[in-house]
Amino acid sequence: MIRQAAASAAGAQQYPKGALYVVATPIGNLADLSLRALHVLGLVDAVACEDTRVTGALLRHFGIDKPLVALHEHNEVEASQAVVDRLARGERIAYASDAGTPAVSDPGARLVAAVQAAGHRVLPLPGASSVTAALSAAGDAQSPGFRFVGFLSPKATERAGQLNALAAESQTLLLLESPHRIEALAAALAEAMPLRTVTLCRELTKQFEAIDRLPASALPGWLAADPNRSRGEFVVVLHATTAPAADRPVDAAERLLRVLLAALPLKQAVALAAEASGAPRNALYQRALALKADGGTDDEAEDGAR
Repeated sequence: MIRQAAASAAGAQQYPKGALYVVATPIGNLADLSLRALHVLGLVDAVACEDTRVTGALLRHFGIDKPLVALHEHNEVEASQAVVDRLARGERIAYASDAGTPAVSDPGARLVAAVQAAGHRVLPLPGASSVTAALSAAGDAQSPGFRFVGFLSPKATERAGQLNALAAESQTLLLLESPHRIEALAAALAEAMPLRTVTLCRELTKQFEAIDRLPASALPGWLAADPNRSRGEFVVVLHATTAPAADRPVDAAERLLRVLLAALPLKQAVALAAEASGAPRNALYQRALALKADGGTDDEAEDGAR
């Protein structure tokens, strides 16, 4: 019945031969597969895919039986040429990554480039995307635009350098992270941009979907408070800042805090920095603790003894 509905809704459009159809697939909930995608998957001569097991299971769920061609990050160049050869024979080929929209932090870009270079058409079938889903749930109304960053380096030093550079950008930033590295990313975010608002999206569209908003400085403690919060795949939205990077309140507050910490006990420095800058006191306090730990001074211990 659903195949009939797909044909009724999408069948009137032209689907030329010798074309590559780039198909967005669900990121968790199978009901997010569009009727047009379902129609095209049933129409094409073969489906190239990131993982034949994943795409095979998706097709079987909807009663579709098509030849599958493995095309992933390790064989994309060679497999792309095989797809181009089939397109030259007039075949329709679909491409699907494991979840979401191909070529967005997934394989597919090299395939598309090879197909276009050979003079064949590439037709996108839009649908599920963790990036746009996270943006729609973040409610970052002040953002003039966004930048999709994707996965940062797994190496701590390189990741810290990347985040320090990103901290200077005022637009909305979107990161992706896996469950086994989310705690390290949270600690690095708290260090690099402690006052920046973060919307943390976990397991989007799936049964245990969770979307939470909090300052970056609070991320490490919040994750540590419940082990379930670190499970699943993450989209991390770093909200836009309201002022140009050089004059942001976040930077001004931290510069002031550093100066005050050099001369005053921690609590007094935090209170004065919060009053002068308008930045949240709790976030400044967490940042002050981190600065003291990095600086290796005894002021924090002296402050606690007062």
